[in-house]
Amino acid sequence: MKHISVPKIDLSSVKNYNTIDLIDTDFAILDNINNIPLFDYPSIIETTVFALCLKGNCKITINLNEYNICPNDMILLMPNQIVMLCEKSDDVSGLFIVVSKNFSNEILPSTEDMLSVFFYAKESPKTTLNPNEIKCLKEYHSFLRNKVKETENIYRKEIIRILLKSLFYEIANITKKKIPEKSIRKSRKTEVFESFLKTVATHYKQQRSVTFYADKLYLTPKYLSCVIKEISGKSAGEWIDEQVILAAKALLKSSNMTIQEISVELNFANQSFFGKYFKQHTGISPKAYRKI
Repeated sequence: MKHISVPKIDLSSVKNYNTIDLIDTDFAILDNINNIPLFDYPSIIETTVFALCLKGNCKITINLNEYNICPNDMILLMPNQIVMLCEKSDDVSGLFIVVSKNFSNEILPSTEDMLSVFFYAKESPKTTLNPNEIKCLKEYHSFLRNKVKETENIYRKEIIRILLKSLFYEIANITKKKIPEKSIRKSRKTEVFESFLKTVATHYKQQRSVTFYADKLYLTPKYLSCVIKEISGKSAGEWIDEQVILAAKALLKSSNMTIQEISVELNFANQSFFGKYFKQHTGISPKAYRKI
């Protein structure tokens, strides 16, 4: 039986578009998405994406949540999120920077304070900016684009790396000012939460047991459950189920796989068990969801 995963998008998907400035498959910068046929169906992004809308508007879903994007709105997308472009105006334009997962891991600040910012951005990817913030990010975008074009500069990639790290700090600073005080987490336990999310993103198709993830992180299930609940307000089991349901919804909407094939893809014992699991978490059967 042939299994088809949720479509994934990385920088190899756009390397042949001459309207995009690229460095290998690590970094891309552009200001027009009208001619790029990406995100027309639910797709897992394998990159970090920064976007700032300057003109027009569009409607996108991120992890199946719908967002209306208008001028002055900034969007920050993280690897392993499920994204779909629902509609856009003909005049939509803005600034776009795309960074590969590996390059992001090298650049993204990993301090405890910064992690809280990026966790918040993952849950609240849309931020409306003021004129000074927009001016700052436009300057970074312009400088980065000019540097990418300096193909004879032997240190071009290192310069880009440093500029991107600075840009991430600027974005984090902007985002942090928007975070409600009660949402800022100061505990070192954020590192456990981050590792848990990464592990779930890797193994959710095979494993839905909290014990499995606790073992992977060398923690007791009780301790892991307490940490995840404290940091996120949701249980470890809820995070696992959410990832499985998101993938199931994407497969039901964007593939021609049968429900039986999807149940096998997501490692359920049989179609009946998958159906009960899906309905328990969504209130609707897989068949009915596909028809919506």
